[in-house]
Amino acid sequence: MKKFGLYIYQKRKLILGLWIAIIIFFGFFALQLPSVLSGNGFEFKGDYSETRRILEQDFGQPKSSIILVFEKEKQISEEKFHDFIQNTFDKLRNFDGQHKVTTPFERDGMLKGNYAYGLLTFNKKAESLGNEIDELKKFLNNKNGLKVTITGEPIIVQDLNTASQEDLAKAEMIGLPIALIVLILAFGGLVAASLPLVIGVVSILTTMGAVYFFSYGADLTIFILNIVPMIGLALSIDFALLLINRFKEEIDTKPIQEAIEITVETAGRSIIFSGLCVFIGLSGLWFIKIDIFQNVALGGMTVVFLSALCALTFLPAILSILGKKVNKLSLLPVTDKQTSLWYKFAKFVMRRPVLMSITALAILLSGLIPVKQMVLTIPGTDSLPAKYPSRVALETFKHQFIAKEKRDEKKVTIVLTTNGKIFEKNNFNKIGQVINRIEEDPLVNTVNSPFSVTGINDSDQLLQFLTNGDKSKVAPIIDYFIKDNKMLFEVYLKTSEHSSKARAWVEKWSTKDLGLKAFFGGSIKFEQEIFTEIYKKAPYGLLLIVISTLVILMAAFRSILIPIKAILMNILSLGCTFGIVVWIFQQGHLGMTPANIALILPVFVFTLVFGLSMDYEVFLISRIQEFYLETGNNSEATIYGLTYTSKIITSAAAIMIVVTGAFAFTGVMPIKQLGVGIATAIFIDATLVRMVLVPALMKLLGDWNWWFFGIKNKNQLEKRKKPA
Repeated sequence: MKKFGLYIYQKRKLILGLWIAIIIFFGFFALQLPSVLSGNGFEFKGDYSETRRILEQDFGQPKSSIILVFEKEKQISEEKFHDFIQNTFDKLRNFDGQHKVTTPFERDGMLKGNYAYGLLTFNKKAESLGNEIDELKKFLNNKNGLKVTITGEPIIVQDLNTASQEDLAKAEMIGLPIALIVLILAFGGLVAASLPLVIGVVSILTTMGAVYFFSYGADLTIFILNIVPMIGLALSIDFALLLINRFKEEIDTKPIQEAIEITVETAGRSIIFSGLCVFIGLSGLWFIKIDIFQNVALGGMTVVFLSALCALTFLPAILSILGKKVNKLSLLPVTDKQTSLWYKFAKFVMRRPVLMSITALAILLSGLIPVKQMVLTIPGTDSLPAKYPSRVALETFKHQFIAKEKRDEKKVTIVLTTNGKIFEKNNFNKIGQVINRIEEDPLVNTVNSPFSVTGINDSDQLLQFLTNGDKSKVAPIIDYFIKDNKMLFEVYLKTSEHSSKARAWVEKWSTKDLGLKAFFGGSIKFEQEIFTEIYKKAPYGLLLIVISTLVILMAAFRSILIPIKAILMNILSLGCTFGIVVWIFQQGHLGMTPANIALILPVFVFTLVFGLSMDYEVFLISRIQEFYLETGNNSEATIYGLTYTSKIITSAAAIMIVVTGAFAFTGVMPIKQLGVGIATAIFIDATLVRMVLVPALMKLLGDWNWWFFGIKNKNQLEKRKKPA
């Protein structure tokens, strides 16, 4: 690392030139990234997607549909309302993107008092209808007292994209100015304070440009616009803080070249180990074969790599040119380390290790209490801010046209396939037996099938009716339910939208031997597959994270106890974080409307924060290790390590809390919860854990902290003198 630092110093102008070229190149493609993002990321190649394909190809069901919700004020006549609806659909004749149009005048129940709705169906996926939606909006005009609003999955997808971009801009407007203030307090001057923000922006810009090219081989979710800046800005500022702080210490007494060499050798080494911890933490998401997790792994690992690369090359090159000018435009005086508040705080903690440990553990354990009440859900329409017209229109549609008792009633679509023709007596009897078995299940409310539609319960009689009955009555039934050797029927359950009972039901029946090949679809099957994939695969990712982190920290610190302590304390602080998130969002405290926890939150917060919080562990223990190597005195090494790193860790944590916590003021609920979750976890880790629990346990365990490290270096340590 020292040689690497020397190389950067010698090639500083070349490195700066290369980075300027990289920024220009990737910056151009970063601007194009929003145009290739779509969907909420919950795509999974399982039985649900296969059933969806069968329904579209064999039964002619559309891939997506848009709902037009019409509304009139009370004083507007019914005639004007009907004319407005008809004129709207007349205009849509010039809109040739739709597959099929259904007006409110074609079906009963689509026109009710002051409200009506129509349908446009498409043979494109919802996330691919961006151009059609933009074109459609040109044909829709509101009049005094008359309004038409479009909603449905394609509109929700587009609005989520828009809301995510607005949220990103809002978070940056909140986070960056406050981050600059924190940096000025940390470094005392404008030059040093501005550098971490420069590194953060460069890291994010290059990452977004690089991620654009991934769109050619992967479907990228809109949430990548939030995740990459959230991780990249916080992490790159962390790295820059550590490196600049060490450089400022060294430049006071050493020439520029030597200061760069020592800075890269010490702080650079810490950045590599920190980056590895975060990188591996995010790599655990690869085990979960769902687009949003794969996207975050892809974007997150990329931004970690580029943030570390930028901090290890671009930043030292800038510092090599600045030299002592890094202290220019000083606004605040720099305090002496040994007389600072941090030195006094370190001495206070080390004098009372038992009391400090018990107090910190009691607080962390109390935060775990609400975790058992956590209810997880897949983000849906309610992820959008309440003000969005598409969400308002969808809620209006449900309220006006769907019976109250059926709004939460969820449908499971089942397709049965037979060997040979479906109208063979043996095959038809088997289908009847399957439907009867399902109807007898206590969780089933109703079953919509040829049996229920005709009111004929006997298989032989129904077969006779469908094959020899009045064609005008039979044809619509066959067209909807039967295609070649396949029959579909719809099961309505007595449970709510995100019920664990519903997911258990569909998993139970989809694994049963029904005597016929069965395909299960519907939102419940979709949710069941997502939950099952996460529950099955997440433990493998978490195991990889824990074992890899253990090995990395053992290699970094030559210790057994320190990595084990770090992992256990991380798990404890994350558990406390989840409890606080449940208390705030699910139980509706601090002015929040009660809402279930987004399914992505526990996995994302664990993988992100587990790695990010290791930054502080590496920063703190690396400095303690330096002093321990010099003195051989564990207690003094811990005090001085805490003194020299507390300010930088607190500043780094404050910036990360500001950057991620700024998303708490945004409108997309999963991002709001994620921002609060990460900010809370970082706050707990940087205060209770890193500043109190770690030094207290270091004091209590003494030289046992360095057992693996100490044996190898025993003779070397004995030769060194302790400071006076």
